[in-house]
Amino acid sequence: MKNRVFNPDQIGHHKTANKIVMAPMTRSRTAQPGDIPTSLMAEYYAQRASAGFIVSEATQISAQGKGYSFTPGIYTEEQINGWRKVTQAVHQHDGLIFSQLWHVGRMSHSVFHPDGLPVAPSAIAPNAQVWVVDENGEGQMLDCPTPRELSTNEIKGIVQDYKQAALNAIEAGFDGVEVHAGNGYLIDQFLRQTSNKRSDEYGGNIENRAKFALQIITAISQAIGPEKTAIRLAPFITQRGMDDPQAIDVILYLAKKFDELGIAYLHLAEADWDDAPLVTDEFRVKLRESFNGKIVVAGNYTLAKADKLIGEGLVDYVAFGRKFIANPDLPYRLEHNLPLNEISDPTTLFGGDEQGYTDYPVFQGE
Repeated sequence: MKNRVFNPDQIGHHKTANKIVMAPMTRSRTAQPGDIPTSLMAEYYAQRASAGFIVSEATQISAQGKGYSFTPGIYTEEQINGWRKVTQAVHQHDGLIFSQLWHVGRMSHSVFHPDGLPVAPSAIAPNAQVWVVDENGEGQMLDCPTPRELSTNEIKGIVQDYKQAALNAIEAGFDGVEVHAGNGYLIDQFLRQTSNKRSDEYGGNIENRAKFALQIITAISQAIGPEKTAIRLAPFITQRGMDDPQAIDVILYLAKKFDELGIAYLHLAEADWDDAPLVTDEFRVKLRESFNGKIVVAGNYTLAKADKLIGEGLVDYVAFGRKFIANPDLPYRLEHNLPLNEISDPTTLFGGDEQGYTDYPVFQGE
């Protein structure tokens, strides 16, 4: 019997050829100055258009939302026009692509901010590093400084920034947007007690800590339609100061709210390092009971594990990251049990040119 990942499905109003998603991956290839998407990026995404759908690399909603060098934005006309090249190229190859909207919050560095300070729910450093290119063009990992705490009015302004970024994404030709609310970035920082020590309407109990995320998804859904709106969450992340025993409770609370809004999908970034906490069957069942939309998962999945979870109705799509970097024709290779390319040079993952980016071959067998 054919593995279920190769069956067609539907995301929002769009039919998908399979249940294989290209996961969002930062590649830092934008044109400078201005963090503008390029024709090379358009080629890269178009090569991978056989995915059920693509989620773009994380894309900052504002200058304030930036935390890594050469990552793209979607808040200037030049950036929107650059992304339009990407979406047109993907659509010419019959693909679908969602824009992943990003504000890094405290996961940033002083070089990206006029006053030298990233922002966060509370003035607590993340004990983490970000990739910064110096004046000589050399990239290195630098420690994140202690951020400044956002005012209540600033938070409401960022909600509007997300809404505008979603509208910009639709203008650029994206088929929808996925809000990045995982991996220790700004929305995730609000969700967790370890990073959110606020005493106003955005801090304290679960409902307050979830308010920022809910306001963002509500605003975007009203602006572009819930069927074009999605969110990525990371229930089991513990690094970057994110280890919070209430994390699962917050996510299940939000899942019910997102279900009421009718958004297109929830995307789980599952921990994929060696000693990572396991995603329990109990959590998967509770999530499915809370959310009736599509559920996308990412995290070192095998085809057998993906098929099992899809068959049990707990998962709808499975996202692959690094395998898609080295295998632009990944769905074809997987379906026909063909050998996979490996990443040839890890130094080409962030920054650079076509090497390690658009030069991986498709399968050339008989």
